[in-house]
Amino acid sequence: MIEAVGLTKRYGAKTAVYNLSFQVRPGAVTGFLGPNGSGKSTTMRMILGLDEPTAGHVTVGGYPFRKLPNAPRQVGALLDAKAVHGGRSARQHLLCLAQLSGIPARRVDEVLGVVGLQNVARKRSKGFSLGMGQRLGIAAALLGDPQVLLFDEPVNGLDPEGILWVRNFMKQLAAEGRTVFVSSHLMSEMALTADHLIVIGRGQLLADMNVKDFISYNSADFARVRTPEGDPGQREKLTAALSEAGGQVLPEQDGALRVTGLPLPRISDLAHGADVRLWELSPHQASLEEAYMRMTQGAVDYRSTVDERAALQQQMSGAGAMPQGGPYGYAPGAPGQQTGFPPGTTLPGYAEPPAPPQQHAPGAPHTPGAPMPTAPPAAPATPVAPVAPATPAAPATPATPVAPPTPPAQPPAAPSAPADLTKSDTEDAR
Repeated sequence: MIEAVGLTKRYGAKTAVYNLSFQVRPGAVTGFLGPNGSGKSTTMRMILGLDEPTAGHVTVGGYPFRKLPNAPRQVGALLDAKAVHGGRSARQHLLCLAQLSGIPARRVDEVLGVVGLQNVARKRSKGFSLGMGQRLGIAAALLGDPQVLLFDEPVNGLDPEGILWVRNFMKQLAAEGRTVFVSSHLMSEMALTADHLIVIGRGQLLADMNVKDFISYNSADFARVRTPEGDPGQREKLTAALSEAGGQVLPEQDGALRVTGLPLPRISDLAHGADVRLWELSPHQASLEEAYMRMTQGAVDYRSTVDERAALQQQMSGAGAMPQGGPYGYAPGAPGQQTGFPPGTTLPGYAEPPAPPQQHAPGAPHTPGAPMPTAPPAAPATPVAPVAPATPAAPATPATPVAPPTPPAQPPAAPSAPADLTKSDTEDAR
């Protein structure tokens, strides 16, 4: 039996588990449920002596795990299926664990057969799929034939056949009188596997009861009632009769009625007394998932929000189809705008790459056969007054304060990037 008393674990200012007390009894599969970050893995690590509690204590069979004689033969655990040396085969991995615990080598082949890995026993584990890794982790937990077993997400990555095998295998272990403690987020599997539930949220105990009581306590049972669809008067008569008898009647989208506060025989008698024919009268009980969601709705730390894409979609639809091309691969503007920008245009927040070098002097006649310039000089995006040609003796003064002085004897060219930016820097700036 596993028993935790006032178990608390803090990591600096973060409290992962607070004053947690529970018992995991033998002969039953106990499910360990809770949202992400609720402290389930931390609790299991404290049970196995991997983490030291800040306060409180936890024992296995009346002893702390670290004081158990030959603990691997009394407690088996699967916490991380990836905790395997990838260069070792499945058999080598289990053989190392067996030798450390004084377990006979023949037990290795036995557990490989139990989990179905006998045909890949000599293959390196780094080539295993997630499901095969889970099976190898379960084999390691079974190696010492322990009386206490802890599993953290044991069906993660398994196919339907593997999930069914794990479910039945855990029930078999519990039927043998062993203590089976299973953590999982699959509510459907827990409903089919677990006999008892321990639910925590934000490190504190929320529930400790069997599955049937948990569902009943955290859900509202109701009856579905359906009258002939072609006769709305029958539905109105039944609604009035049920309401007068103290029932709460709510219409559902498919035309049926949801009735609470009245048992099914009473609903049938009231319908008969009101001369109403019933097409459906069925009980409804919430699933474990619905009960769990209701129990833990206030203890969820990671909650999704609505994806607010309306503004983005409106902006894209207003701008029309995004044009392709241009020096930066897009051309913002009104719909139908010509793709690309005139050479030499400087976009706000961007630096235009340096213009290609001129192939001939400005004003000189073009010589046949000589390469033509790739683009004629263009005015910058910001209007600037023309600069007078410079002389070697006196540099020209810019017409406006914002334009930098032009070097002497330098022909005017397209605007270029600052001197401290190379072309790669310009590309990074985009």
